Parts: sequence; structure tokens; C-alpha cells
Amino acid sequence: MSTFASLGLSDFTLQAIKRKGFEEPTPIQAKVIPLLLEGNQEIIGQAHTGTGKTAAFGLPLIERLEENSDHVQALIVAPTRELAVQIAEEINSLKGGKQLDIVPVYGGQSYAIQLKRLRKGVDIVVGTPGRLMDHIRRKTLTLDKIDFLILDEADEMLNMGFIEDIEFIMAHAPEEKKTLLFSATMPERIKQVAAKYMKNQIFVSVKKKQLTVALTDQIYFEVKESDKFEAFCQMVDMEDEFYGLVFCRTKIDVDTVASRLIDRGYDAEGLHGDISQALREKILNRFKKRQISILVATDVAARGLDVIGLTHVVNYALPQDPESYIHRIGRTGRAGEQGTAVTFITPSEYRKLGFIKKISNADIKRRELPTVEDIIGRKKTMLLEELGDIIAEDDCDHYKAFAWELLETYPAENLVAAFLKHAYRNDFDPGNYRQLEAPCPQPHGKTRLFVAMGKRHKKSKIGLIKLIERKSGVHAKDIRNLEMYDDFSFINVEFKAAKKILRAFAKGKGSGRPFVEKAEAMGKYQHKGFQKFYPEKRGGKKKRK
Repeated sequence: MSTFASLGLSDFTLQAIKRKGFEEPTPIQAKVIPLLLEGNQEIIGQAHTGTGKTAAFGLPLIERLEENSDHVQALIVAPTRELAVQIAEEINSLKGGKQLDIVPVYGGQSYAIQLKRLRKGVDIVVGTPGRLMDHIRRKTLTLDKIDFLILDEADEMLNMGFIEDIEFIMAHAPEEKKTLLFSATMPERIKQVAAKYMKNQIFVSVKKKQLTVALTDQIYFEVKESDKFEAFCQMVDMEDEFYGLVFCRTKIDVDTVASRLIDRGYDAEGLHGDISQALREKILNRFKKRQISILVATDVAARGLDVIGLTHVVNYALPQDPESYIHRIGRTGRAGEQGTAVTFITPSEYRKLGFIKKISNADIKRRELPTVEDIIGRKKTMLLEELGDIIAEDDCDHYKAFAWELLETYPAENLVAAFLKHAYRNDFDPGNYRQLEAPCPQPHGKTRLFVAMGKRHKKSKIGLIKLIERKSGVHAKDIRNLEMYDDFSFINVEFKAAKKILRAFAKGKGSGRPFVEKAEAMGKYQHKGFQKFYPEKRGGKKKRK
């Protein structure tokens, strides 16, 4: 097992690490720190968020950079404002007494503030691509003397459309500088940029078993859409501790869920793209200090957010794809601690969850909704534990005289019952809870249908729906969740409507297969392409009989 001392760090830096409370390096730190201290090679590091990347490059920077320099010595590029601020704060906390000026620059902050800091002179600039480009063009930031260029979360910058910005920044840096590139994945475009701008590359990565997802217990609850909020609240109430990030699909959903949680007395806040930068920073600061225990956010608003110690990540709305699922749940289960990822799905989403499980190879276990008795029993247990802690503190003397006076006036069991009713009426009254039941397939439920028509058939979604409506008599408003692919589509309809559609399109097409059929009948080929169902289309013209 490696230690920070064995990595070649100075006593001065080791003292700063000790004050931070770090005990041993993470795998990526153990690999990167010695290489960066040597300084002869450029490094490509494959590691996910939460693996300690900031300290991996921040500690060697502190060691190697000179104090009282007259120019920028290192540039760190991050995809989001939140991550840029976080990196700057982390390096500042690690530098100890070393005289290094570190400044974050990002969109949304006043140019005047940033110009004042840059003119004063800084050693490390941490910034987002767009704002860095602005300063380079204005010549308020010059990179001609930097010694280190670090790209953090490179694949995220690629996903956000910043890759050209990155190339612009790299083109303005001197060839003599050393470049470090960190990325959770290595898309071909990232490899191309690395090959173009980095020499003498060394590739380092952490093993898959060391990634944070492996430390995450993954569960799901199947609920009716109308019961989702109540189910979430009951799940929180059953936990010993809940300090979590809750993902919703839209800004409206975030506002709705956060407001309802606050109304119920939970310490919650919402975060999405319409919130001002100042308010965003205020909310995140409160969340990191655990003044807020539930943060409800959209995927976009949570980009770059890295909070240590989360107990739960909750998919209040199912993510769009397996990659988003892995990215979400990777935010918990860090630093060797067990985390829990909870997903709520409705019956119509069960097939999509199966797709996520298959592609991501995730072991997501089904859990039953708690009963009213379970919830009340859990709250009673928590009260007993709390009372036990108070009694153990032995500082109740101020209340004992009054306690004896009450016991002389009323029977003990009546007195305790009255106190419970007075203080915990809402918690222990079964009438205040609604028993939630997992939805079961019913004759009036929905089914999923496969339709042998897609984008390549030059038919719009509206056109396809109108075709089905005209042929079957099923009203367009009853045809839901149309998913159109290149060669085929899927729709969701009520069982009764599905029967009408299947009857209307029962006549075979081409190979004899119907134009519409139940999706489950397509088996393992349902996402493999239209040609799997209609092989005569693969070779050009249809064979004549």
C-alpha cells in the first residue's frame, strides 16, 4: 500500500495533506503524482469523477511552481463553473503556506473582478473554455510562459461541444509546456486531440473495480406516476440518514418536487439552468455544509458537481440512456464508503430500465414499497434511539422536578401517551399515511407496439400517428410515447386500443410479417434494425415468387 510520503512529496506538502485529513493516496494519485513530479512526460489519465484527480495534479503543481512569479505558470481547463471553482478551492486548501495565487475564471462572473485579479498577477488559472477564450482574445490572459496545461473531464467537454474551444486554447500554449489530460472515457475525438498536441505521452488509468459505481448499492421501486412523490418521501423516512442528490427530467419537475419537499418540512432545494450563478453558488455551499440534505437537480445543472459523502443518488425520473445512469450514480459510493442509487419507474418504463441494466451491466435490484406499519415502526425506533442518547448524556436534571410532579398527578402510561400525541401526532398516526401498492398489469393497462415504419420512410411522427388513426380508428391522442428510429418505430397504447390497431394491420407485409405487432414478439431483435424483420429489404429489390 502506497503512502503520500512514498510518492516523493516534500515534508511541507505532507503537512498540508495531513491537515486536510487525507490518509492514503487514491489509485490515480499514486500513479500520477510521481510522474508529474519528474516532469519529463505528458500524461493521459483515465479516471472518473470522485477518484481524487484534483489532488493528483494539484499536489505536484504546488511542489513545482515557483513563488512570486511574474506570469501564469499553470492553466487548468474544466467544463463547468462549479468544477472550476471547486478545483481552485481544493488547490488553495492544499498549498499550505506556499505563496501561490490561484484564481477561477468563468462565465457569469463579472469581467471587472477577473481582470483585477489577472492584472495583479496569478500563478494558476482555473477556467471554463468560453471565458478562457475571451481573455485570450482580449490579451488579458497570455499563455506563452505557462509550464503546465491540464484538461479535466475532457470527455464531458467533448459532450458539451467545447472540443474546438479546447483546441483554440491549446494552440495558444507554448510547445515546451507539459500537458495533462484527464477523462472518464477515451472517445476517438479526444485521442485525436491528444495525438496532435501531446508528445511523449504516458497513459495511466484506474482499474474498473476501483471506480465508484462498484461501491454503489443499486435498487429500484416500481410505482404509479401519481404515487412517485409519496414513495420518495416514504423511502427517505425509512433511512437512518439521507444526504442525497435527486435527478428530475425538467426544470418544472425540479421546482415542483423541491417545493413539495420544503412544504413537508424536508431540508431541500432545487437546482436548474434558470437559477442565477450567485444563487447556485449559495445553494451548493449550503448543500456541501449539509444545511440542505436533499438537492433536486436536472442533469445539466448537476454537471461538474462533486460532493463528498452523499448517501444516496435518486433517479426520480429515469435517465435517457445507460451512460447518463452510470454518470448519475457514480456520484455516490466514493472514498471507500457504500452509497445507494435509487430509481423510481412507472410500469411503462420497465422495458427501458431493462435496456439500461443490459447495456450498463448494472445489477439493479427490485425493492418493495414500505408498509404504513414499517414507516411508523421505523420512526418509533428512531425516537427510542434519540431518547436513549439524551438519557445517556445525563443532563436532564433541569426537567426532573417537573417530571416527578407530573408522575404524581397522572399515571405514567397516560402521561407518556399524552406526550407522544402532543409531540408526534403526525408521525405515529396511521391515518396520516397512504398505503402505496406496486402497480400490477390490469386489462386497462398499456402495451407497446412495433410499427414497421421509420424516419427513412419519409414519414413524420405526426404523419405516422395519423396513418394509424385513419386505418384503425384509434384517436391520435390515445397513441402515446412514439419512438421513431431509422427503419421502425414503437408506440404505447391502452390494451383495448392495441387490439383495434393489431386487427386493422393484421394483413402481412412483404415477408408476411404484419405492419404492426406487439413489441415483445420481436424478441432480442427489437432494437437491431428493420432489416432483421424484413430480410428481403437487405439485398435491394424484393424477390419475385
